[in-house]
Amino acid sequence: MFTGIVEEVGKVAKISHNAMTVRASKVLEGLKLGDSIAVNGACLTAVSFDGGSFSVDLSPETMRRTSLGDLSEGRAVNLERALLASDRMGGHIVQGHVDGAGRIMSTRDDGDSVIFRIRVPKRLGKYIVEKGFVAVDGISLTVVKRGAASFTLAVIPYTLSNTNLAELSVGSRVNLEADILAKYVESLLNR
Repeated sequence: MFTGIVEEVGKVAKISHNAMTVRASKVLEGLKLGDSIAVNGACLTAVSFDGGSFSVDLSPETMRRTSLGDLSEGRAVNLERALLASDRMGGHIVQGHVDGAGRIMSTRDDGDSVIFRIRVPKRLGKYIVEKGFVAVDGISLTVVKRGAASFTLAVIPYTLSNTNLAELSVGSRVNLEADILAKYVESLLNR
């Protein structure tokens, strides 16, 4: 489990259809083989690491469901280690189980913040709630407004400076994870 509070922005050192190596430092602290690391919101397993990078395997399901296949060497990625029971819960409950990929439709300045409008896959739109949580590339964010096929987010300067969002542009695909509580409520109501 994760919180959606990005600990570090790493850089893709190498990527193929079934594996990726990421240059990092902070998320390597205390890392053990088999530990989970969220990479752009996708929960992945550390299969090897050294003093400056870690490697993960990428399954076909991960490549189908996420935007990780769009990455190339040198691209910035959001990184977060799995939550410890003793940690503060600063964001929201993020599983690292990406529901699908959205696309940045537009950005505009709003004072010091930037408003991002993101197209959401139709099957995920029902989970997007105004003032509710959504994880975008693993970042816990609050929905400003929900539209028929999109939603907006107000991203503050700190988040822009400490995540990969500033490097993304209109048309970029982003990983989306809907709030797990919304998914459980729907499941219970449908029974």
